[in-house]
Amino acid sequence: MGDVNQEITVPRSPLHEFAVPLSATRRGARLARLLAVEQLRAWRLPLDPARLIVAELAANAVLHGRVPGRNFRLALMVTAPGVLRIEVTDARGESVPVAGCAAPEPGESGYGLLLVEELADRWGVVRGPVPCKTVWAEVGIRCGPR
Repeated sequence: MGDVNQEITVPRSPLHEFAVPLSATRRGARLARLLAVEQLRAWRLPLDPARLIVAELAANAVLHGRVPGRNFRLALMVTAPGVLRIEVTDARGESVPVAGCAAPEPGESGYGLLLVEELADRWGVVRGPVPCKTVWAEVGIRCGPR
C-alpha cells in the first residue's frame, strides 16, 4: 500500500463524530468494540469491516500502548460522505507500529496489523501530543439501511 502512514486531512466538521476514553484493559478493548458497533448501528452504517478494525486497534492499544493509570481513546468519524475514520489514541508514543512489518504468521501478537492492512483502505500513525500516538484507519462505507 503506497499511501500507508500518509495523513489524510480530516474536515473541520465531520458529518458524524463519536469519541470515548476507555480503560487500557482487556475489558476496555472489548467495550471499545461494543460501543463502536452500537454507534455504527445508530448511524445506520455497516458494521464490517469497522468493528474488526476497532477490535484490533483497541487490543493493540491495551497490549502495546498501555501505561498504568492512563486510558486510551476511541474515536469514530464520518469525515466525508462514504468515509469512516477510526482512531485509537494511547499513551505510548514511543511504541509505533510500522506499516508493512506485520508478521505473515501469527506469533505472540497474532494477525492484528496484517488484518488492519487488509481491511482498511488507508491506515497510519500520528505522533503526539507527547506522550501519545494515534493509530488511524479509514474505510469506505455505504450510508443507509444495512
